[in-house]
Amino acid sequence: MKILVINGPNLNFLGIREKEVYGTQDYQYLLDLLKKKGEESGCEVEVFQSNHEGAIIDRIQEAYFDGTAGIVINPGAYTHYSYAIHDALASVTTIPKVEIHISDITKREDFRKISVTAPACDKQIYGQGLMGYCMAIDEVLRMAGRSV
Repeated sequence: MKILVINGPNLNFLGIREKEVYGTQDYQYLLDLLKKKGEESGCEVEVFQSNHEGAIIDRIQEAYFDGTAGIVINPGAYTHYSYAIHDALASVTTIPKVEIHISDITKREDFRKISVTAPACDKQIYGQGLMGYCMAIDEVLRMAGRSV
C-alpha cells in the first residue's frame, strides 16, 4: 500500500526558516521520520516536495493512476489561496486525503486560519509538529481500511 506525502513551498527549508514556529528539525529529519513510519506501518511512503503549484497538481493527478492508496498533504502557503490544488484534490475522490500543518494555524495570522484546500480533504491535522505527519498517515490507513 502506497501513501503519498506531498509538501508544498518552503517545507524543504525546515530547520532553517522560522524555527520558533516550525522547530529545529530539518527536512531530512522529516524524511527519515516518514520512512520509519512507513516501515512500522508496513506501507510504502513516497514523499514529494515542490515549491511550484503546477508540479503539486500534476503529482496529485498522477496519484489517481499510480496505485496511491492515500494522500497526506501540507500545501504550505498554497493552503490559503490555491483553488487549483483544491480542485485537484477534489478530483481524486477515491483516494483518502488528510491535510497536515506543523503549526497551529488557528493561532497564527488571520490569513493562515483559512484553508481553501481542507474542504477537498477528509480530515485536517494541525499543531502537532512533525508528529502530525505520522498521525495523518494513521488516519489515511484507517480510511483505506487498514488497521493501525
